[in-house]
Amino acid sequence: MCFFDWLEGYQDYDFDLPIVSPTGYCHIDFFAEDGDQYKAPRQSRLHHEGSYSTSIQIHVNGRRIHVSGNPSRYNRIDNLFGLETLSQCVSVYNGILESLGLPNLTPCTWVGNMEREQQNGSIKLETIANGFVITRTHITKNMAVGAGNCVDAYLKALSMLPYRNSRGRLHADGKTVDWLSKQGNARFLYPSVYDKAYEIALHSLPNVKRKFGEDSPEYRYLFSLQQYCEQSGVARFELKLNSPFIKKNRLQYYGLSDYSILPVIFNEFLNLDHKMKVSAMNLQTLTETLINEGVVANTKAANITALYAINWMNGQKFDLNNRQVQTHRARLRKIGIDIAKPCNLVVFSPVIIKEVIEIEKRELLPPPNYKFPNHLRLVA
Repeated sequence: MCFFDWLEGYQDYDFDLPIVSPTGYCHIDFFAEDGDQYKAPRQSRLHHEGSYSTSIQIHVNGRRIHVSGNPSRYNRIDNLFGLETLSQCVSVYNGILESLGLPNLTPCTWVGNMEREQQNGSIKLETIANGFVITRTHITKNMAVGAGNCVDAYLKALSMLPYRNSRGRLHADGKTVDWLSKQGNARFLYPSVYDKAYEIALHSLPNVKRKFGEDSPEYRYLFSLQQYCEQSGVARFELKLNSPFIKKNRLQYYGLSDYSILPVIFNEFLNLDHKMKVSAMNLQTLTETLINEGVVANTKAANITALYAINWMNGQKFDLNNRQVQTHRARLRKIGIDIAKPCNLVVFSPVIIKEVIEIEKRELLPPPNYKFPNHLRLVA
């Protein structure tokens, strides 16, 4: 199962909200025709602290509550495994809101439109809902690819594969690969895969050591998790769903939206490595792969397409506006080769994955001593 490690959204209420922040400001309309000069106060953003240096951000803006953070990480020393449903995440947030005297986030039961006057006098049609509206969320899953240098090799291999018209980018330390558009952004989806053991050692362990000490039960527990991830070779897949993607797919209305699309999208990302089909960069294996994978129907077509890959490996650049180039590029992309991207022999996946290191990818199971989230309220 994948789980959530970030959830952000808001809810509007039809009553004034309690003051929970020590600072803020109030807007006064001296010329209000209805006599309502004082508007609901806009309070400063509040960082609600939990244990183990965790926090959830809460912002009371007028009659709106905006929440953001990692509910799977809150009050926990780690988030190797986390909350598997949005209801569980909302339950964590509601426990925090109740402790502050704020109302709960509730499921949406209706969505409508409201006319709102702008400062320039124009009228804007605004969509409103009577429950929690999600603006951003992250879903993630751990995969074990083997000890030693398997994670590094796996990330290098993935960095050569395209994902949804985005190009892979291996970070300078070799521990993370992400995918960006040609413009260098990730407006709708931001996918990444990283070395979880390295991330724990780089960020979490030093923080816990500084706060609790190297001989503390907290440090020993987290260190055991880091070692477990290192021995298993954990590649952490993370897919960030940004606001434009959520709105496009109508995923923002908690309680009304259909979230069955989420596992479909995530599994597409998780199975990205299925494109790594070639075992060696030579004409024979390329031809065999193209035929065996059903990309082409005969040896002649496979040989012509394979030659494009060989020339690409030797540094040739292609006219991507040429129809023949487009045809052969489309065929090669199905086996994990994109001739539109310069060939980097340092990270090229077919040679590294199949001929140097054999990688067997499997879902990571929790260690026997793993402490699952226990800070949930009962969800009806």
